[in-house]
Amino acid sequence: MARASLPTTTQRQTQRTSVREPYEFKWIHLLIYFVLAVGAFVSVIPFLYMLSTSLMTLGETINRQALPKTPQWANYLEAWREGQFSRYLLNTVIITTLTILGVLVSSVLAGYAFANISFPGRDTIFMILLATLMIPGTVTFIPNLLMIRGDIIPWESWLNSLPALTVPFMAKAFAIFLLRQFFRNIPKELWDAARIDGAGHLRFLLVVVVPLSKAPILTVILLTFIDSWNEFVWPLLVTTTATWRPLGVGLWTFVNEAGPQTHLLMAGAVITIIPVLVIYFLTQKHFTEGIASSGLKG
Repeated sequence: MARASLPTTTQRQTQRTSVREPYEFKWIHLLIYFVLAVGAFVSVIPFLYMLSTSLMTLGETINRQALPKTPQWANYLEAWREGQFSRYLLNTVIITTLTILGVLVSSVLAGYAFANISFPGRDTIFMILLATLMIPGTVTFIPNLLMIRGDIIPWESWLNSLPALTVPFMAKAFAIFLLRQFFRNIPKELWDAARIDGAGHLRFLLVVVVPLSKAPILTVILLTFIDSWNEFVWPLLVTTTATWRPLGVGLWTFVNEAGPQTHLLMAGAVITIIPVLVIYFLTQKHFTEGIASSGLKG
């Protein structure tokens, strides 16, 4: 009697696939998809309006046309020249770069300390740090402004200077929390092996922890970039000249100067958000991985 042959791996996979339960249609799923589609469409409408208007002539914007007859790409060049966006763009790049570097240094060091170094009051300090996430950012404007002006600490005023636009934002509680949660998940065996090789905390952090934490670090970079790039109220408070004003304030100035030229205003708005969109789409995979793997475990 012939012996029955065992099923191959491919056959077993085929059998498992064929046993899948049939999809059961539910009206609630259709309703959820419909609501999500409507929400996405409503969210995109302002951007589409801005993009469409930026390519119109002045007459088309006055007549409130939905689409331009002929795209006016020269509007971007004219808005760039009249709004002096080159100066504001350079200021924004410098401010954003310094802010990101400051946030990385502070959040990596603090996150590692809260995750792997035992010291008196560590958990209490961390809870106080988390409590600051509940404080609206606008509440801190007045104390920060008084400090920048030298009213709290007697030093030379930082108004209309680069430190006033960067130093107050070089430490973020959420960035520290995000990295701390990820650092806690790194196996302790790696630290034990590093200690045997004679490495201290700083060397272990730079050689082992940081290379393993690319996803959350890129998430911190992206979030800090978006916050710093889009900052408007604080630069408006601490600057009175165009020397260090960023793109947000530059666009606000251009709105006051351009007046009824809506097509140029929208072209200027598109110019300011293009870098954010490009960087987000290039790093969205790492952004999702960083959020998923970091801060949601105790």
